[in-house]
Amino acid sequence: LLNLRGTVAMARTNEINSATSQFFVNHIDNGFLDYTSAAEPGYVVFGRVTEGMDVIDTIAGVETNGMDVPLMPVTIQSVTRL
Repeated sequence: LLNLRGTVAMARTNEINSATSQFFVNHIDNGFLDYTSAAEPGYVVFGRVTEGMDVIDTIAGVETNGMDVPLMPVTIQSVTRL
């Protein structure tokens, strides 16, 4: 699966098998995160936003510091698995 706008993917470090419980929502198409080869494994997409992309757009607009950390906390209050 491709890292397209609205898809949900596993976050990891540079270690290929380091993904655990952190994830991210692709706010825009991020082709550079896609699998290209065993040497460039990309980031695994495992879901997609089916409703509420307006919420993702709002989160993307939150002011951040120089390290891209929100100045005010952003908290997920609920998630539904379909």
